[in-house]
This record gives sequence, structure tokens and C-alpha cells, in this order.
Amino acid sequence: MSLSEGLFPGADVPASSQWWKRAVVYQIYPRSFQDSDGDGIGDLRGILQRLDHLERLGVDVIWLSPIYPSPQADNGYDISDYQGIDPVFGTLDDFDELLTALHSRGMRLVMDLVVNHTSDEHPWFVQSRSSIHSAKRDWYIWRPPRAGHAPGEPDREPTNWESFFSGPTWTLDPETGEYYLHLFARKQPDLNWENPEVRQAVYEMMRWWLDRGVDGFRMDVINLISKNPDYPDGPVRPGAEYGDGFAHYSAGPRLHEYLQEMRREVFDGRGSLLTVGETPGVTKDAAPLFSDPARRELDMVFQFEHVSLDHGDGKFRPRALEPGELAASFTEWQDALADAGWNSLYLANHDQPRPVSRFGDAGEWWRESATALATVLHLQRGTPYVYQGEELGMTNAPFDAIEDYRDVESLNYYARAVARGEKPERVLSGLMRMSRDHARTPVQWDASANAGFSTVVPWIAVNPNHRHVNAQAQYRDAASVFSHYRALIALRHRLAVVADGDFERLDVGAPAVFAFRRTLGAQRLLVIANLSSSAVTPHLPEAERDYWRDERPILNNVVGEDRADAALSPWEAKVYAR
Repeated sequence: MSLSEGLFPGADVPASSQWWKRAVVYQIYPRSFQDSDGDGIGDLRGILQRLDHLERLGVDVIWLSPIYPSPQADNGYDISDYQGIDPVFGTLDDFDELLTALHSRGMRLVMDLVVNHTSDEHPWFVQSRSSIHSAKRDWYIWRPPRAGHAPGEPDREPTNWESFFSGPTWTLDPETGEYYLHLFARKQPDLNWENPEVRQAVYEMMRWWLDRGVDGFRMDVINLISKNPDYPDGPVRPGAEYGDGFAHYSAGPRLHEYLQEMRREVFDGRGSLLTVGETPGVTKDAAPLFSDPARRELDMVFQFEHVSLDHGDGKFRPRALEPGELAASFTEWQDALADAGWNSLYLANHDQPRPVSRFGDAGEWWRESATALATVLHLQRGTPYVYQGEELGMTNAPFDAIEDYRDVESLNYYARAVARGEKPERVLSGLMRMSRDHARTPVQWDASANAGFSTVVPWIAVNPNHRHVNAQAQYRDAASVFSHYRALIALRHRLAVVADGDFERLDVGAPAVFAFRRTLGAQRLLVIANLSSSAVTPHLPEAERDYWRDERPILNNVVGEDRADAALSPWEAKVYAR
């Protein structure tokens, strides 16, 4: 059967104040989406040019990675003005036009909110560092050198913490002799949320964007805004230069107080918005504390367990996953948030390599693995997120020289690793698998020069496989990755069981097969997917086999046998509904 045939048995998904349960969010990384003015960098008017693609795909919400004025030390996650648009992306008038255009098409717009830190060029920090007596000195986290040390001496930083982007988390300001905290790059000083003036300034800015018409926020590393006020050292792993301070700056003592205050100060009385928090390191036990509606904090969080499974001895020394590892992680999170809270479902974003290269088989089974992974993700309980180009099956780029890379994390890691004596080719092999730059290559619109993204050479190289992996080639192909994503999104919109049904993993005697059942009253959905490059035969429980005996799949990615218990070819996925 075709991918679109027979998609819609059963009842429509009912309207709900929690509209995001049946929505699909599409993340745009503006720098790499579409260039409208020929400078090699994507922009807001470029997004306007591609709205037909988003409408055709059927997504409900557009999440924009940061477009605020920024020195671009971390591609916009270092904000120097919270209430403007960086000229590289356009103007506030362009933004308003985009917002109006999205709303007119029935789509909503969510802004990326980065309030754990700012740019060191933000006026707040410029004033804060100007003097220890500055009125804004306490808007950031300043500390004197470690006791018994003078500024500039070895081991003089206030704590031994290592930053996410390598090196210490503290940088000396020579003018005042004190250090400021930055959990990320040196140009990203952390705000001091202990200061109520900081919080009120942040809330005022958020209200400004909501008044302008935006529909919510994705909150960057929001679980890092409260730190242990004692700032203790962290443990040092053997061979490491710095300590791991994560336990002292993640989910600090006032985090939930701040989020509940934010809910009252910013969101109450504004109708149904979307609030999602990026929460690295959050556990299954802690996640409901953020997203249980009764606690009035966030609607959902991004957890990182499944995108950390392949981290071996560090992110850039990845390991191969065992069959069933990914499915087991998904299942555990489904169970953890079954009664309170809500899952954000994702395989990709601007910080992760391409999922078909990472979790699938980007060679022989490229299309099959891209669509199988999409099937199991979109039909779980939660809100799915599609990262730009994922719906086309975009893959990691063949970057084999350090000159190909642009990301601060990758460049800093390479420099430090080589300085420690690691072989450059060994370091590059890790970047080729795990660098954030793989998510940031331009969207592949067509087979022309620069993939239809720009009329000039882009800021980062286009993946050469755009000649056959591109949107134009997939629009009219019923078996394409794009068509499969489109069908999955339509299925979520149509069937209440997808949005609201219970989730239950099924044991089919084969670790490589991810099989699960969704149930809502009399409605049932069965998903069976072989997440491997080898054929395998699932053994459904007898009751399940009998229930689906005479059914044909309503959606599949491979032309195979209709029976639910039939052998599965590599990366074959089937969906049944009654």
C-alpha cells in the first residue's frame, strides 16, 4: 500500500487547552535555513520564502533558534540585546511579518530564550564589569581568587569546574582582579538569578515578546540558573585537568522557586502558550517536577539520556549502541512520565549530529532507517520535534579537516586535545561523528549549486549529497522521507490515540525490534519497527497477534507482508490502527 493510503480510521483528536499534545514542533536554525540576500547566511526573509514547505509538511509550531543581536561566539546563544534582531537575520519588521505570516497559516511561533547567560557584550555585563561598585555588579557571578592565591597564579580560579566548551568556568577580569562565571564560552557570562532585579528584567523582556505575539519559549539550559551558593569544587576524573561541577550548578536549591515565579509573573492570564525547558542531566525522577501541570512550571522538558547513550569516554569518543538500547531508553521515559508530566520527543536539534547517521544506517538503508526512526519517535506519547532537514533524511557532512568546522565546542575540543598530545586524526574521527556542525549545514532544498540555500558559498559547507538528498526530489515521491514525515504528522493530528493514548512496550523476543501499543478507550494503535540492518522476525504476544490478525498496516515504510507478526526486513516499520 502507499504511504498515504488509509491513514485516518477512528475519531479526530479533540480540541484541548493543552493543544501542544497533538502538535508537532519544527525547529529552524535560521543561519542555515534559507539565505534571501546573498550573504551566505540564512535570515528571516529566507524563512518567509520557505513557508510553503512547512505548511506542506503539516507542522504546527515553529521554534526559532536565537535571532537576537549577538557577537555570534556561539551562533546566537550569546545574546547582546534581548529585544532586537541581529542585522544578519533582518529587522523587527521582518520578524513581525514572519509572525503574521505563520499565524495566518495556522502555525505558532516559539522563541529560543537564553537566560542562564548573556554575551559579554550585553550592556548589563559591560556595566557589571566596569567596577566592583557598579550597580549591576551583582547581576553576574563574580568571585575573588581562590583563598591563598593571587590573580593569575595557577589554580587560582574560585572553583575547579570545567566548562561545557572546555577549559575553566572562570575568567579573570584584570581591571577588577575578580573572576566571572561562565558555564559555557568565555563570552557567555552567567547571570546571577539570586538577584531579584535580574529576574524582573528577564520577566519584563519575556512579557515584551509575548505582547508582540509570540506563542511561547524554548528555554535554553533552564535547569542551570540556580547554583549552589557555596560554590564547592567538583570531583576530578583521572587524567582530567578540571573538576566536574555539574552537581553544584544543575537543579540548584532555588530552581523550582524561580520557575514557579516565572509562571506567575509572565505566563498567567495569557491563555495557552508553549513552555519547554532544555534540562541537561535531568533524571526520570526529577522531570515531573518541571512538567507536572499541578506544579505550574513548564509544559515539558528536553531530557538528554537517549542522546548520551553513545557517549563513550566522552562525547567525542562515541561507542556503538547495543540492539534495543535506544528503545529501552525511550520506554523508560514513557513510563516515568505516564502519570505526571509530558515527554518532548526528539532525535535531533542544533546540538546533535544527524540521527540517520547516528542511530540509523546512512549507507545502504538510508531511507528505511530515517523513516523507521521517525515512526517510533512520532507515535510515542509526547510532543514530537522535527529539526530542519530531518524530514529530508539529511546526514552528517563529510568534514575531514579541522578547517571544515565552525562550532566553538568542536574547535576548542580539537585545540585542547591536540595540545594534550592526541593524534589529530583521532580527534577528527570523533568530530566527524558527533560535532554540532553536522546539524548546521544548510538545508538541502534542491540539487543546484549550494543546494538552493544561497546564491553564494554559505558560511558552512553544503553536504555534497544534496544532489540526491533534497526537498525538491522528495515532494512528489510517495515513498520519500519527506512524505513519510508528512504522513506521521497527519496521523497525530487525526487520531486521538496518538496524542492521548497510553503507551505500553511489547516484548517480541527480539531486542532490535521496538514494538509498542497505544490505547485510548476502544482505540488502539500498534507500532512495530526493526531498528537494525538485519532481517528479524518478531514474536508478538498471542493476544496481540490474534487482535491484529486480519488487519493491514495503515502506514509502512517498506513494501512487505501485511501480517503484524511477519518477518521484518532491515529498518522496516509498520503501523496498525483499530
